[in-house]
Amino acid sequence: MTTKILILDFGSQYTQLIARRVRELNVYCEIHPFNHYPAIDESVKGVILSGSPCSVHQEGAPDISLSEFAQIPILGICYGAQLIAQKTGGQVLPSAIREYGRAHLHFVDENDPLFKYLTPGSQVWMSHGDTIASIGKDFVLTASTDTVPIAAYRHSSKPWYGIQFHPEVTHTIEGRQLLRNFVVDICKCPQEWTPSAFIDTTINQLRQQLNGDKVVLGLSGGVDSSVAAQLLHRAIGNNLHCIFVDNGLLRKGEFEQVLHSYKDLGLNVKGVDAKQRFYSALKGLTDPEEKRKAIGRVFIEVFEEEAHAISQVKWLAQGTIYPDVIESVSVKGPSVTIKSHHNVGGLPERMKLKVVEPLRLLFKDEVRAVGRALGVPETLLSRHPFPGPGLAIRILGEVTPQKVALLQEADAIFINALREHELYDQVWQAAAILLPIQSVGVMGDERTYENVVALRAVNSVDGMTADWSRLPYEFLAEISNRIINQVRGINRVVYDISSKPPATIEWE
Repeated sequence: MTTKILILDFGSQYTQLIARRVRELNVYCEIHPFNHYPAIDESVKGVILSGSPCSVHQEGAPDISLSEFAQIPILGICYGAQLIAQKTGGQVLPSAIREYGRAHLHFVDENDPLFKYLTPGSQVWMSHGDTIASIGKDFVLTASTDTVPIAAYRHSSKPWYGIQFHPEVTHTIEGRQLLRNFVVDICKCPQEWTPSAFIDTTINQLRQQLNGDKVVLGLSGGVDSSVAAQLLHRAIGNNLHCIFVDNGLLRKGEFEQVLHSYKDLGLNVKGVDAKQRFYSALKGLTDPEEKRKAIGRVFIEVFEEEAHAISQVKWLAQGTIYPDVIESVSVKGPSVTIKSHHNVGGLPERMKLKVVEPLRLLFKDEVRAVGRALGVPETLLSRHPFPGPGLAIRILGEVTPQKVALLQEADAIFINALREHELYDQVWQAAAILLPIQSVGVMGDERTYENVVALRAVNSVDGMTADWSRLPYEFLAEISNRIINQVRGINRVVYDISSKPPATIEWE
């Protein structure tokens, strides 16, 4: 039985970050809504209560009973700390001034196990509208800042702790050490959650779950489906049937390159050329949502036809990862609409297949770590995110084979140059976008009236927010020159310096 930390989510924007920090300590953890979590058994070594946008005084504010946790260690973070204080005889009041930003611990109880090895004056990150004004008689003050008298506390006899700041964000300089003190020292969690341990456990589970049945998997060329395929291949060999569809909307040469990589990995993969079917479905469409729906519909049709050609398939494999699972459940309760994550949405019911999701416990960075341990090539693991509809949503307006070919050439020059100049790994995602306008230019002594391409490069952690990449001017000048000189039909290149929000990463 895998030991774990349970994280109860009260709706904080940082909850996933708490889980990632715990996982970085090689300790397994799970996020669950505060009002819908599994029974506390001996596998649960500790509980972390997240922050929240709510106030404890708000009507309908998130609440839990502490009694069922008995002697299990608890760490309340921000709202979690305020909730514990309020429920155990303390007082929580609105802050005179909203406390948001960097602060320093000017008092720390050096004997408190939560603050072991932290240095005096350590910087922490505050983000709260309420303040803990007092704590119950069974609690002891353990840390203060200049403006927050009760920055941390603990129970005098139970392993219950509360901190007003956020240890999971990088602005809390020694947050990792504090979380380690709680998870490893106080909760006694073994640090066994490693890529190799996950691979061994998952392969054994897959063998038992699938029991020799055939599985079909739609490959995209991306990280998640590639790693999922390798895990399944290790577990069931050629009983895994992979389908890689060329929708005509991939990058230049990508279908052939990626298909070759998959075959080198020993995967049982079939490449399907369905370009014309996708182009026909997209003819005349200009609305982004209509284009997405058309692509999704044709993908399902093609995938279903190919899967039916394989006899006795019983399972559909999907590259669902942990953020997908978390986002499918609201902190307001389990009765919510499940988010659709994949192009194969609806296929399991339509084809009467059971679903297997070997990566559903992993964050994206963990997927990459598992992929490296499995020997998946770095060219697949380090690929920038690429949208399911491909270049269709990077061609504004109607999609035609001619426009795709034009954009593929410009995009290839941009992406290859990023690699040449060793900038590719410094950028989270990069793209070229073909705009639905033409501009006047001069080439030689002739007037031109040709297409405009926008270049987009962003830095991000998870795609939820993003900032435009400050690529060197000299590099941008070189790329503009290359595209205009080498791609007939383009005479102007612009660079997108919008951040998300308010803009999105993709243009459609």
